[in-house]
Amino acid sequence: MSASASVPDILRPVFLITHEFYPKRGGIATFTEEIARASATLGYKVEVWAQSAPSGMEKADWPFRLRRMPLRGTHDFACQIQLARELIRHRRTLRNATVYLPEPGPMMTMMLLQFFHAFRPRRLVLTFHGSEILTFSGSPLRRWLAGRLINHATRVSTLTNYTQELLLSHFPEAADKIFLTPGALRSDFAVVPPKPDERKRKIVVLTVGRLHPRKGQLVTLQALQMLPAEDRARLEYWVVGGQSKGNYEMLLRSQAAAQPDLAVRFFGNLPDDELTGIYDGADIFAMTSVNLDRSVEGFGLVYLEAAAHGLPVVAHNVGGVSEAVVDGVTGLLVPPNRPVQLAAAFEKLIHDPALRRKFGAAGRDWAIRNCWKESAEALFNPRWTEA
Repeated sequence: MSASASVPDILRPVFLITHEFYPKRGGIATFTEEIARASATLGYKVEVWAQSAPSGMEKADWPFRLRRMPLRGTHDFACQIQLARELIRHRRTLRNATVYLPEPGPMMTMMLLQFFHAFRPRRLVLTFHGSEILTFSGSPLRRWLAGRLINHATRVSTLTNYTQELLLSHFPEAADKIFLTPGALRSDFAVVPPKPDERKRKIVVLTVGRLHPRKGQLVTLQALQMLPAEDRARLEYWVVGGQSKGNYEMLLRSQAAAQPDLAVRFFGNLPDDELTGIYDGADIFAMTSVNLDRSVEGFGLVYLEAAAHGLPVVAHNVGGVSEAVVDGVTGLLVPPNRPVQLAAAFEKLIHDPALRRKFGAAGRDWAIRNCWKESAEALFNPRWTEA
């Protein structure tokens, strides 16, 4: 046995390489940060290599090292080449370590480097979220490259059973190394106790997510506009999220203006510490994601955050959403492309405050069922069989 092979696994460094890290927002960025935090708390020597960011974009309580790389963190070819240069430059550091690729950006770079034995880490761990599976399997070349990468990996994880089945249907070579690493609430996120009943003039429906057709803000808005006039007069629709796709925000604002008796407020992209007040002011959470082209909703951490605030959830039953929202328990799931059924789900919650409270109470318990440390331990535990 070599000297490197005798080193206890928990003392080996773990290099988490990502294009999706704070201050970027979104489910993958949250997953990446929380896995790094949990792994370091468990005693693993974690170092995060992330995309560039303005100076000072670090949190004082991070228990891991952070190294910013000179790349923007996109998925274009230029960014892949920049990352490849970084990995080649530090190949001796990575060779006897565990390298964790938690999202598709760095996977695409490693697909190019995997043919050179000198660039293969001792252990390679991959996490798939959903849409990248369809992208990688969309052409014979990408399918072959991704399949080889999975073959070289020590472990492969997904957040949901839905994504696991999707991965296995396109890449059956993952079958003997695949397992679940469920998402959980952010470590700085506290479950909110029930609020006292208050007489409010308006019932607030809230959506939190990037402004993108796949997130379904327009679908939610149109369903609310289908409600009877007396219901629309009782509602406000709050939209939180930044612009990220063409003229989608303009389309939303135009749709909102078409029926002014339903009040719609756009809050833009708010930091996490301001979201608490927004959640507290809401009565119903809605994110009616749709599968769009090769983009799917693999899970949705924001559903857990809404549930932790005691909000009943209305969502489409697509992708892995049913593993984040329990139909009839923490909220209502509606098939996509059923606008009348979606409007009826909103109408039911609007007129039944007791049901809203029941779903909210169940949601608080549901939101805390998963633990980041358990997912991190599953990724990096020292009980692997040596290759």
